Amino acid sequence: MWRRFRRDRAGMISAGVVLFFFAVGLLAPVISHLYGKDPYTRYGQQRDGLLNEFGYPIAPNGGISGEFWFGIEPILGRDVFTQLLYGIRTSLLVAVAVTLLATLTAIVLGVAAGYLGGRTDFLIGRSIDLLMAFPNQLFFVAFMPIVVALFVADTDETPTWVRAVAMVLVLWFLGWMSLARILRGTVLSLREREFVEAARVSGASPWRIIRRELLPNVVTPILVQSTLMLPNFVTAAAGLSFLGVGFIEPTPDWGRMFATGAQVFENDFTYMFFPGGAMVIFIVAFNLLGDSVRDAFDPKTRH
Repeated sequence: MWRRFRRDRAGMISAGVVLFFFAVGLLAPVISHLYGKDPYTRYGQQRDGLLNEFGYPIAPNGGISGEFWFGIEPILGRDVFTQLLYGIRTSLLVAVAVTLLATLTAIVLGVAAGYLGGRTDFLIGRSIDLLMAFPNQLFFVAFMPIVVALFVADTDETPTWVRAVAMVLVLWFLGWMSLARILRGTVLSLREREFVEAARVSGASPWRIIRRELLPNVVTPILVQSTLMLPNFVTAAAGLSFLGVGFIEPTPDWGRMFATGAQVFENDFTYMFFPGGAMVIFIVAFNLLGDSVRDAFDPKTRH
């Protein structure tokens, strides 16, 4: 698999881009320290000559300069470069947490439904059908405030970690079913194979059969589907912040940057360019990586 993957130039480039984004997210505090700025200080309001009377950068191209590499945020005057660094960090942390939870849930329920069959398969299958009937975006928007209210009273200010936990829980709740259904179908076809029957006749317990015989044979769909799920969770989390039910000021976040950009793009298009371009590059690279991983594991799927 690794040899096939290395020969895929698009896959290698995509993997490099994805690793770059994760490195930027993890090292955001270090890069910010070396850069000499942070995503919270309102430089444009503290110093004269950066913002005009309407709150927009005086310098051309959104205030891009040797001091502010990606310019200055309109109105508040914060540094766009560090906002983007920490925004990538925030979005990826949420997306990775949701992907891990959704993948583990899908493995447990999907494999259990496929191998045990009978009533277990019926209950899990009908639950999957019911949850997949929910309109995802509407559910996310409607239930985010409810989940937040479980942790914090209405009169208290909501901490950032509470919003992060709420986003992870909401996105996870409707994020595991597709992989679970794929694993259920795969295990249904595997449980009648000779090597599973041989393990069953030899007296192996169901847990041992699942762990030693079935799980190694479903690694491919797990990896492929996980690489496709993560960018979807990135865009879903950004969408929640864009709609005002995810992260809010002053937490740096991709979606919140899009919300600000939508308000100021007529007078400062440059501000929207950097978060928008970064997200497009990340999503495209991750989707290409998923295709390359699928082709490397199963060359017969190559088009």
